Amino acid sequence: MSISGRNAQVRQAIILAGGQATRLRPYTDDRPKAMVPVADKPIVDWQLEWLATSGCEHVVVSCGYLADVLDKHLQGHSYPMAIEVAVEEEPLGRGGALRFAAGHLPYTGERWLALNGDVLTRFPLADFIDRHHQADAMATIALAQYRTTWGIATLDDEDRIAGFVQSPRLPYWINGGVYAFEPDVVELLPVKGDHEDTTFPQLAVDKRLAAYKISGYWRGVDTVKDVKEAGEEVTGLGW
Repeated sequence: MSISGRNAQVRQAIILAGGQATRLRPYTDDRPKAMVPVADKPIVDWQLEWLATSGCEHVVVSCGYLADVLDKHLQGHSYPMAIEVAVEEEPLGRGGALRFAAGHLPYTGERWLALNGDVLTRFPLADFIDRHHQADAMATIALAQYRTTWGIATLDDEDRIAGFVQSPRLPYWINGGVYAFEPDVVELLPVKGDHEDTTFPQLAVDKRLAAYKISGYWRGVDTVKDVKEAGEEVTGLGW
């Protein structure tokens, strides 16, 4: 089936926007991480734009820290989708937050997407879902190629330094914080805790965890430095 067929369509998604993000202070002193501005636009808005252009109809934003700030911002949204804020009464961890927010998804029995609230990315979601479907996976992780922050020395055959490469991409792949899930995965998620410690390892053993290599732009926004660099990058890309 082509990627434009029904297998490539996902109508619902979750954005994980909890956590205090202490490494992003002072940005997060008065707002949650998802509200940190990159190129004068909150991270969550960049994510919602991407989901909207990919045909997503309903998004649940799972949050806790300063949830009222996020809720007030989203009440005035103009995206062509329904957006619901699900507030954790206590910190549940990322896996617990996914399970909690999944209870708010409207299309029972349908697959769903999930995004970490600190990720900026653009790649064809239809290709991602097609990969997930063809792999017969319970969950699929979008992987980003690892890029070191260090400069790398290149050596010749006699171990003399031939030159330097600043922050190259290395032949390793990391969790990009974008997921596709089948509906039955909810029962495998922890009530409290991290899905990367429990659910994903078990799915890997069961050979139901697939990978999709991101070929487009990806950036995790974890530090103040990331905010500045990500702003320059998305501006340069003309987003």
